[in-house]
Amino acid sequence: MFKFEFISADIQEKIRQGHYPVGQLLPSENDLAKIYHVSRETIRKAQKRLEETGFIQKKQGKGAIVLDYARFSFPISGLTSYKELQEAQHFQSKTTVLVNEVIPAPQHLIGVDGVEEGEEFIHLVRNREMDGMNVIVDHDYLRRKVVDHIPTEIASISMYQYLEGELGLEISFANKEIVAQKADPTDQIQMGIGPDDYIIRVNSHVYLEDATFFQFTSSHHQIDKFRFAEFARRMSH
Repeated sequence: MFKFEFISADIQEKIRQGHYPVGQLLPSENDLAKIYHVSRETIRKAQKRLEETGFIQKKQGKGAIVLDYARFSFPISGLTSYKELQEAQHFQSKTTVLVNEVIPAPQHLIGVDGVEEGEEFIHLVRNREMDGMNVIVDHDYLRRKVVDHIPTEIASISMYQYLEGELGLEISFANKEIVAQKADPTDQIQMGIGPDDYIIRVNSHVYLEDATFFQFTSSHHQIDKFRFAEFARRMSH
């Protein structure tokens, strides 16, 4: 981890803890450079990262103002694991693995990014409980040519930490879509809803650094609990 990344992460945590209140200014670049024993250029890089992730807004002649990061919960366009989101936003949750099996390639993935009929996939179904309510059911399909197996204990804690930390995979980007559909039988059982009720489905095709497709995720959300929120910054021209 580069120094500016550590500083950015440390300031983010201080913002979450209220050490730097929303609407107030961060210490000046000079003061931050003294606090972290680094150059002003390193502080500028850290602040640029904070701007890009929606934690601060820099104003000419004033400094960096702390933004209300909490309003950006459940980002759809980012590529963040559920565990990382939980830790970042400090909400209580329980994950239960309902299915962990090896299956032939699902029909809807055959022909997508080189997936062939008969190719093996790991199929995971995980239920996400928050505040005592089952609000999300995740369906994951991982290519076995990339990931041989996922221990159930790992699937219930942090799959991406295992894939990146233990297997050394470089997870890079995803294509996502959001659709509304009627609840399937698993949704009905886990969420306690009926066959005529709708859920929000977030589909993700996930790729490695070398552009290899390795995972498809279909995340089903209770419609009255789903909140689409994203931080968007217009890039300079």
